[in-house]
Amino acid sequence: MGLLTFSLNLTLDGCVDHQEGIADDETHAFFTNLMDEGGAMLWGRTTYEMMESYWPAVARGDVDAPPAVREWAVKLEIKPKYVVSSTRSDFPWTNSHHVAGDLRSEVQKLKDATPAGVLLGSGKLATELDRLDLIDEYRFLVHPRIAGHGPTLYQGGLPCTRRLELVSANPLGNGVVAMHYRRARV
Repeated sequence: MGLLTFSLNLTLDGCVDHQEGIADDETHAFFTNLMDEGGAMLWGRTTYEMMESYWPAVARGDVDAPPAVREWAVKLEIKPKYVVSSTRSDFPWTNSHHVAGDLRSEVQKLKDATPAGVLLGSGKLATELDRLDLIDEYRFLVHPRIAGHGPTLYQGGLPCTRRLELVSANPLGNGVVAMHYRRARV
Protein backbone atom coordinates (compact mmCIF):
# COMPACT_ATOMS: atom_id res chain seq x y z
CA MET A 1 0.00 0.00 0.00
CA GLY A 2 1.28 3.44 -0.91
CA LEU A 3 1.18 6.53 1.25
CA LEU A 4 -1.11 9.47 0.63
CA THR A 5 1.04 12.60 0.83
CA PHE A 6 -0.54 16.04 0.94
CA SER A 7 1.72 18.63 -0.66
CA LEU A 8 1.07 22.31 -1.20
CA ASN A 9 2.60 25.77 -1.25
CA LEU A 10 1.63 28.05 1.60
CA THR A 11 2.66 31.38 3.06
CA LEU A 12 3.68 31.93 6.67
CA ASP A 13 0.11 32.91 7.54
CA GLY A 14 -1.31 29.76 5.91
CA CYS A 15 -2.52 31.26 2.63
CA VAL A 16 -2.71 28.62 -0.11
CA ASP A 17 -3.54 30.96 -3.01
CA HIS A 18 -1.37 29.59 -5.82
CA GLN A 19 -0.46 33.12 -6.91
CA GLU A 20 1.20 33.97 -3.58
CA GLY A 21 4.12 31.54 -3.76
CA ILE A 22 7.53 31.91 -5.37
CA ALA A 23 7.24 30.09 -8.70
CA ASP A 24 10.87 29.73 -9.72
CA ASP A 25 13.13 26.94 -10.97
CA GLU A 26 13.90 25.82 -7.43
CA THR A 27 10.27 25.34 -6.37
CA HIS A 28 9.40 23.66 -9.67
CA ALA A 29 12.37 21.31 -9.26
CA PHE A 30 11.16 20.44 -5.75
CA PHE A 31 7.69 19.50 -6.99
CA THR A 32 9.10 17.67 -10.02
CA ASN A 33 11.24 15.50 -7.72
CA LEU A 34 8.29 14.92 -5.41
CA MET A 35 6.10 13.94 -8.35
CA ASP A 36 8.84 11.60 -9.63
CA GLU A 37 8.81 9.76 -6.28
CA GLY A 38 5.04 9.18 -6.34
CA GLY A 39 2.90 6.94 -8.45
CA ALA A 40 -0.10 9.20 -9.06
CA MET A 41 -1.60 12.63 -8.49
CA LEU A 42 -4.93 13.24 -6.70
CA TRP A 43 -6.89 16.46 -7.03
CA GLY A 44 -10.33 17.90 -6.56
CA ARG A 45 -12.17 19.23 -9.60
CA THR A 46 -11.23 22.87 -9.05
CA THR A 47 -7.51 22.12 -8.84
CA TYR A 48 -7.74 19.78 -11.83
CA GLU A 49 -9.42 22.48 -13.93
CA MET A 50 -6.81 25.06 -12.93
CA MET A 51 -3.99 22.65 -13.84
CA GLU A 52 -5.70 21.48 -17.04
CA SER A 53 -6.10 25.07 -18.25
CA TYR A 54 -2.33 25.69 -18.29
CA TRP A 55 0.04 22.72 -17.99
CA PRO A 56 -0.84 20.72 -21.13
CA ALA A 57 -0.03 23.80 -23.25
CA VAL A 58 3.34 24.13 -21.49
CA ALA A 59 4.07 20.43 -22.09
CA ARG A 60 3.24 20.82 -25.81
CA GLY A 61 5.52 23.85 -26.09
CA ASP A 62 2.65 26.24 -26.85
CA VAL A 63 3.69 28.45 -23.92
CA ASP A 64 7.19 29.84 -23.37
CA ALA A 65 8.56 28.41 -20.14
CA PRO A 66 11.94 27.95 -18.45
CA PRO A 67 13.43 24.43 -18.58
CA ALA A 68 12.45 23.50 -15.00
CA VAL A 69 8.84 24.54 -15.63
CA ARG A 70 8.70 22.62 -18.92
CA GLU A 71 10.20 19.54 -17.24
CA TRP A 72 7.44 19.63 -14.61
CA ALA A 73 4.78 20.00 -17.33
CA VAL A 74 6.09 17.12 -19.44
CA LYS A 75 6.30 14.77 -16.46
CA LEU A 76 2.86 15.85 -15.26
CA GLU A 77 1.44 15.07 -18.69
CA ILE A 78 2.29 11.37 -18.39
CA LYS A 79 1.61 10.97 -14.65
CA PRO A 80 -1.69 9.28 -13.71
CA LYS A 81 -4.07 11.96 -12.44
CA TYR A 82 -7.13 11.10 -10.32
CA VAL A 83 -9.91 13.62 -9.84
CA VAL A 84 -12.59 13.65 -7.15
CA SER A 85 -15.72 15.35 -8.41
CA SER A 86 -19.45 15.04 -7.93
CA THR A 87 -20.23 17.59 -10.65
CA ARG A 88 -18.02 16.47 -13.53
CA SER A 89 -17.20 13.03 -14.90
CA ASP A 90 -15.32 13.73 -18.14
CA PHE A 91 -11.61 14.44 -17.69
CA PRO A 92 -9.92 14.48 -21.12
CA TRP A 93 -6.41 15.50 -20.07
CA THR A 94 -3.96 12.65 -20.71
CA ASN A 95 -4.00 9.89 -18.05
CA SER A 96 -6.84 11.49 -16.07
CA HIS A 97 -9.34 9.33 -14.19
CA HIS A 98 -12.53 10.12 -12.34
CA VAL A 99 -12.86 9.11 -8.67
CA ALA A 100 -16.55 8.62 -7.87
CA GLY A 101 -18.47 6.84 -5.15
CA ASP A 102 -17.62 6.61 -1.47
CA LEU A 103 -14.63 8.89 -0.92
CA ARG A 104 -13.06 6.84 1.87
CA SER A 105 -13.20 3.52 0.05
CA GLU A 106 -12.22 4.90 -3.37
CA VAL A 107 -9.18 6.77 -2.05
CA GLN A 108 -8.16 3.76 0.04
CA LYS A 109 -8.38 1.58 -3.10
CA LEU A 110 -6.18 4.11 -4.94
CA LYS A 111 -3.61 4.01 -2.12
CA ASP A 112 -3.68 0.21 -2.11
CA ALA A 113 -3.19 0.06 -5.88
CA THR A 114 -0.34 2.62 -5.95
CA PRO A 115 2.72 1.27 -4.08
CA ALA A 116 4.81 4.34 -4.98
CA GLY A 117 2.23 6.53 -3.26
CA VAL A 118 -0.29 9.18 -4.19
CA LEU A 119 0.47 12.90 -4.14
CA LEU A 120 -2.52 15.02 -3.07
CA GLY A 121 -2.46 18.65 -4.17
CA SER A 122 -5.87 20.13 -3.33
CA GLY A 123 -6.55 22.02 -0.12
CA LYS A 124 -10.31 21.48 0.16
CA LEU A 125 -9.99 17.80 -0.74
CA ALA A 126 -7.18 17.45 1.82
CA THR A 127 -9.52 18.69 4.54
CA GLU A 128 -12.05 15.99 3.64
CA LEU A 129 -9.41 13.26 3.39
CA ASP A 130 -7.83 14.30 6.68
CA ARG A 131 -11.25 14.09 8.33
CA LEU A 132 -11.37 10.51 7.02
CA ASP A 133 -7.90 9.81 8.48
CA LEU A 134 -6.44 8.96 5.06
CA ILE A 135 -3.46 11.34 4.85
CA ASP A 136 -0.15 9.78 5.88
CA GLU A 137 2.39 12.53 5.19
CA TYR A 138 2.59 16.26 4.55
CA ARG A 139 5.15 17.94 2.28
CA PHE A 140 4.73 21.71 2.36
CA LEU A 141 6.74 24.49 0.79
CA VAL A 142 6.46 27.37 3.25
CA HIS A 143 7.08 30.64 1.41
CA PRO A 144 8.59 33.69 3.14
CA ARG A 145 5.50 35.79 2.64
CA ILE A 146 2.53 36.97 4.65
CA ALA A 147 -0.43 37.23 2.30
CA GLY A 148 -2.98 38.66 4.71
CA HIS A 149 -5.84 36.97 2.86
CA GLY A 150 -7.22 33.50 2.12
CA PRO A 151 -7.91 30.84 1.19
CA THR A 152 -6.02 29.27 4.05
CA LEU A 153 -4.92 25.75 4.89
CA TYR A 154 -7.71 23.72 6.54
CA GLN A 155 -10.07 26.67 6.41
CA GLY A 156 -12.99 24.26 6.86
CA GLY A 157 -11.54 22.95 10.12
CA LEU A 158 -10.78 19.48 11.43
CA PRO A 159 -12.53 17.52 14.17
CA CYS A 160 -9.34 17.39 16.27
CA THR A 161 -5.72 18.46 16.29
CA ARG A 162 -3.36 16.42 14.11
CA ARG A 163 -0.07 15.53 15.78
CA LEU A 164 2.80 15.32 13.33
CA GLU A 165 6.40 14.13 13.45
CA LEU A 166 9.05 16.15 11.66
CA VAL A 167 10.88 14.12 9.02
CA SER A 168 12.91 16.99 7.56
CA ALA A 169 13.10 20.75 7.09
CA ASN A 170 15.25 22.01 4.24
CA PRO A 171 15.69 25.67 3.37
CA LEU A 172 15.90 26.47 -0.32
CA GLY A 173 18.05 29.24 -1.75
CA ASN A 174 14.99 31.40 -2.48
CA GLY A 175 13.96 31.55 1.21
CA VAL A 176 11.30 28.83 0.95
CA VAL A 177 11.48 26.01 3.51
CA ALA A 178 10.55 22.49 2.42
CA MET A 179 8.81 20.85 5.39
CA HIS A 180 8.18 17.09 5.55
CA TYR A 181 5.97 15.69 8.29
CA ARG A 182 4.30 12.35 8.89
CA ARG A 183 1.26 11.59 11.01
CA ALA A 184 2.14 10.72 14.58
CA ARG A 185 0.17 7.55 15.25
CA VAL A 186 -0.57 7.42 18.95
